[in-house]
Amino acid sequence: MDDLIGTQNPRHRIDSPEEALTRLEHALPGLLPHRRAQRATVDWGVVEAELGIPLPGDYRLLAESYPSFAFSYGFITVGLPQPGSERRLDGITAGLDIVRDWWEADMSLGLPPHPAPGGLLPWADSSQGDLFLWVTSGASPHDWPVAVATRDGEWWYYAGGAVQFLAELADGTVEPWGLTDIHSDVTVLTD
Repeated sequence: MDDLIGTQNPRHRIDSPEEALTRLEHALPGLLPHRRAQRATVDWGVVEAELGIPLPGDYRLLAESYPSFAFSYGFITVGLPQPGSERRLDGITAGLDIVRDWWEADMSLGLPPHPAPGGLLPWADSSQGDLFLWVTSGASPHDWPVAVATRDGEWWYYAGGAVQFLAELADGTVEPWGLTDIHSDVTVLTD
């Protein structure tokens, strides 16, 4: 049932978290009005202690700049650590339980759940049961590719960062293999 569809590569991998965030704001213009006036102070020490691993800079900047949000008519939800609620880890904890179940049922392409080396760490999901994950391999969190696990058991990779992935998914640069059509509306989930 688990099929690896392939890998999509960005035309140009964005290395700057600020540039990736700007690209996302252009792809999802409804997000920009919800940008915090000042970057939030997320206690990354708490988040990283809970997870046992540092997170990519583009994701950290996204969490400092925005509350959790959904787009494409609520199809994709990006739960972000929030100041004062860092231990909740919206978008990560529940997904890890699913990945553990997949691992035990041999449904994760042989990729173990985090905290195993190179393990899968979820960071977003869809209303239809798709998961968006990092494969925690590489020299640094910046190098982690995105894995997409669709509800139908199809898997594919994106060889760029999470924020660039969201931008390119929203603007149509990335093909939504196994996902429904993507739209650029935005709903903020928390303030």
